[in-house]
Amino acid sequence: MGLFSFIKDAGKKIFGVDKKKETVEKSESSEIIERRENEKAANKLEETVRDLNLKAENLKIHIENDTAVISGKALDQATREKIILVVGNSEGIAEVDDRMDVQNKEPEAVFHTVEKGDTLSKISKKHYGDPNKYPVIFEANKPMLQDPDKIYPGQVLRIPNLDNNRQ
Repeated sequence: MGLFSFIKDAGKKIFGVDKKKETVEKSESSEIIERRENEKAANKLEETVRDLNLKAENLKIHIENDTAVISGKALDQATREKIILVVGNSEGIAEVDDRMDVQNKEPEAVFHTVEKGDTLSKISKKHYGDPNKYPVIFEANKPMLQDPDKIYPGQVLRIPNLDNNRQ
């Protein structure tokens, strides 16, 4: 699918240290510490994907600075997109470089970045022309979303094509 941009400071915290620290010239030891923190965060994200029961063969996540590179083979397009969103909607991740393959090809969904004042109904009206189709968006973002009223600015959601509404 390519490279996706996210809001770095929105989302679930995965890094054990504050990634917003002042920019200073890095010593070799600080580079080693950052590499270890990135490995821990990548492992935690891989674990989260497994815990959410998102099926992908040979899933591997690598984090360098604020970019996550994802490889492996997702069961279907919806799973691929959900994995991208789980990773991208994590604090400290500004970009996701998707290098995954898909076992069962399907049309791609559209991604929507939540803005202040957005609701699933408002997003549904924008993308589908009908605010009452918000359950389609909610279902398409499970298990990451657990309540249709709990979305936050900066969060990225998948908006599936209504013609191919398989989650």
